[in-house]
Amino acid sequence: MQKIATFFFLLFVAGTTLAQKKPLDHSVYDGWQSISTSAISKNGQFIYYIISPQEGDAELVVTTPQNQPLGRIHRAANPSFSPDGKFLIAQIKPFFKDTREAKIKKKKPDEMPKDSLAIMALGTADVYKIPAVKSYKTPEESGNYIAYISEQNPVRPDTTAADTSKAGKPERKKAQSVLHIRHLTDGEETTIERVETYYFSKDGHVLVYVRTAAEKDSIGTDAGLYYYDLATKTSRHISRGKGVYKNIAFDESASQLAFVADKSPEKSLQKTFNLYYYTSDQDTAVIIAHRQTAGMPQHWSVSGEGNVRFSKNGAKLFFGVAPIPAVKDTTLVEFEHAKVDIWHWKDDYLQSQQLANLRREQNRSYLAVTYPKQGRKIIPLADEQLPDTRLTEDADNEFALATTDVGRRIETQWQTGSFQDIYAVSTVDGSRKKIAENVRGSISLSPQGTYAVWFNRTDGNWYSHDIQRGHTVQLNTDVPVSFADEDNDVPDEPNGYGIAGWDEDDKEVFIYDKYDIWAFRPDGTKRRLVTNGAGRSNQITFRYQDLTDGRPSMFRRGGAAVIDVKKPWILSAFSHVTKENGWYTTDGRNNRDPKAIVIGPYRYGQIKSAEDTDLYVYTKENYVSPPDLYTSTDLIRETKLSSINPQQQQYNWGTAELVKWTTPKGYAAEGILYKPEDFDPSKKYPVIAYFYERLSNGLYSYIPPSPTPSRLNISFFVSNGYLVFAPDIRYEIGYPGQSAEEYVNSGMEALKAQPWVDGEHLAVQGQSWGGYQVAHLITRTDMYAAAWAGAPVVNMTSAYGGIRWDSGMNRQFQYERTQSRIGATLWENPQLYIENSPLFHLPNVMTPVVIMSNDEDGAVPWYQGIEMFTALRRLQKPVWMLNYNGEAHNLVQRQNRKDIQRRQLEFFDHFLKGKPAAPWIEKGVPAVLKGIDWGFGK
Repeated sequence: MQKIATFFFLLFVAGTTLAQKKPLDHSVYDGWQSISTSAISKNGQFIYYIISPQEGDAELVVTTPQNQPLGRIHRAANPSFSPDGKFLIAQIKPFFKDTREAKIKKKKPDEMPKDSLAIMALGTADVYKIPAVKSYKTPEESGNYIAYISEQNPVRPDTTAADTSKAGKPERKKAQSVLHIRHLTDGEETTIERVETYYFSKDGHVLVYVRTAAEKDSIGTDAGLYYYDLATKTSRHISRGKGVYKNIAFDESASQLAFVADKSPEKSLQKTFNLYYYTSDQDTAVIIAHRQTAGMPQHWSVSGEGNVRFSKNGAKLFFGVAPIPAVKDTTLVEFEHAKVDIWHWKDDYLQSQQLANLRREQNRSYLAVTYPKQGRKIIPLADEQLPDTRLTEDADNEFALATTDVGRRIETQWQTGSFQDIYAVSTVDGSRKKIAENVRGSISLSPQGTYAVWFNRTDGNWYSHDIQRGHTVQLNTDVPVSFADEDNDVPDEPNGYGIAGWDEDDKEVFIYDKYDIWAFRPDGTKRRLVTNGAGRSNQITFRYQDLTDGRPSMFRRGGAAVIDVKKPWILSAFSHVTKENGWYTTDGRNNRDPKAIVIGPYRYGQIKSAEDTDLYVYTKENYVSPPDLYTSTDLIRETKLSSINPQQQQYNWGTAELVKWTTPKGYAAEGILYKPEDFDPSKKYPVIAYFYERLSNGLYSYIPPSPTPSRLNISFFVSNGYLVFAPDIRYEIGYPGQSAEEYVNSGMEALKAQPWVDGEHLAVQGQSWGGYQVAHLITRTDMYAAAWAGAPVVNMTSAYGGIRWDSGMNRQFQYERTQSRIGATLWENPQLYIENSPLFHLPNVMTPVVIMSNDEDGAVPWYQGIEMFTALRRLQKPVWMLNYNGEAHNLVQRQNRKDIQRRQLEFFDHFLKGKPAAPWIEKGVPAVLKGIDWGFGK
């Protein structure tokens, strides 16, 4: 009997052991997958998606909405359907291992492994592959052709009879770019050598391409721009000569073509771009805008950087103009002249900003228009005093919208966003009408160009201006809700919630408040609450979901979607109470409560619909389930298409739950608590608090195990037996440090009351603003056994006047107006800066802390980390600092991300779990061993 009992006991133990899941380790990162892109064909018959590991070779999957697989293309990238939906085209990347090996061997760019091209016939799933392809293009709307550029090595001469008396390495000739124009159905190809640039017309009837000169042809006999008629398979050489041809644009009907070109000598210091125009009735393209054209400002010329486009009706041609740049005197002896930056107090922008934006300013252009069929006079629409312009999508209307902040740029040193004056500029004669002045906020033009609409942060209101009548109205007069950010807790005027879109006739503009969608007549005569207040009454945020897959226009900056009010709307929905997400539907014409389609403990992404059918494709995720791809005809009954990360089932994963508590001052607080999958309430767990500002809205977000830029790798630590707590923090102006205490410390105290929390082993971790708060907290309490501060500011007095080197901006705005939330200048309230600066309170620190501070940090000066480290070192407090050489504010290089993950685990394991200290923790790594010994534990 005893033997039988022993047998069953051993069997139970064996079964329990087998059932236990292993914790995540650092080897899992590279293979963890995501759906990097997906699309559905216009007719809804085919779907593709790419499964991408974090590092390695991706795979493209082609399937039907019923999940009947058609095929896979390994290492695919940049996929697209042909306009008729019969083919799928994608580039094929080289094997990751081959590219890695080539980098190790320091191969030259032209010796690196090359991309290939795959063409899949969706009817048969046959795949045709083409080697050494650099790029490909398909027409936007129709056509049976694809164009691609291949790299072909020149034929080597026969050397068998050559004179071998001259020893030496044979000359390596550059690979030649060859354009292929391929009919997708029959596979017939036309090839043209020496082509790098090519464009299809939208309808796929015409292809234009730029041909470079032959290697020894100094004249460029056959170089220039060609017009290829795909129906007749004939080319016209429409612009001759060596040069730079760019910004090529067709009109809507492909009957007109425009481009800019510079044909000056290759070594010329000053490029001379002209605007060219061509129709099929012409033999060659003609110059219609140059330096001497009527209307061109004096000492200005056509810009090579300005976008070229036609209005939809083809009457107007827009392009860029710019002042002729000064040319450097090359006769000066460089080492005899000083290199100096001169900072002037009257400059619009700090010298550091000017240098950070130098390339952008050198390439800046100003919008102009000409009428290629009527006179061809240049009409400048913008200049240095009125630099920024917006056009409608069609650009058929008379007026462009223009804004200027000239004369008010200096103040952006200490406030976010400048004050703007708004103008309507006529595309007929260039005349300007001032619409509004001193506007700080979002500005947009209605789709038909009838109205300018803006949100003014200064007073929190929406305004509309009838451009023809010259009449301005406030839209939200007497509306009983705020359209400004209700949760704003920085010392600055809040932003608005934005515009959902317009109806197609400019009769209504749809504007968001925090929860609902409103419709306003832009003339101010009527308004209505489209969602009937259901959002606010249920604390659900509704947002219009634009399911069109159209490309945004670069000419419609600040624009919004055109909404068909005759069709049912799909609304995304987010519950502020439960943090659940889902979909609702409503009729945009009736002011009724939206009807729920589905809402639940998930998060959705990548949603799109087929153009010709009611079929949706989207990802769905929560903390436990990775973001797999689904398809549905009604967003209720769904078919799961992908199953990424099946290996997750082998590992101890976790759960995410919303926790709530009350702070010492009586504020209602909430956050996310992550627990291991094998959580046992009879055990005690160490807790790491990770925070930034507010994170609880991400309750149902999937968090893959990934080497992070310096944030806490939440799923990894949870899998390894930690509880992770992500509290929301709401701030009191002037006291950001105390606000972190109010929410983070009280939240941790609330958790300590639980019997399964090890109150002696708590830690805090944060990056950037989170890093600052970590540094502050450990100066005010000794409750934490370990801390990790990434890129922290510890001395607001020295950081206040510093520079964010990525942008060149001064840091004053951050303290006075935004995240640091002091709300005063350093000289107005120095005590607040000192009180909120951890540096002045470091003698109180009792917590071992690691600092990450990188020497190329463009956001937080890395000397902030040095100030913290050297002070704690002098005070003989346990402190370590990691400086990843050449790295940014957030780690970019993957090897550094992996490195910091190992160190974070070793650090917290030592101080929270009592594991042996790794050598880098125990004794550091001296400079003489850098690159030899990394100091990791076993």
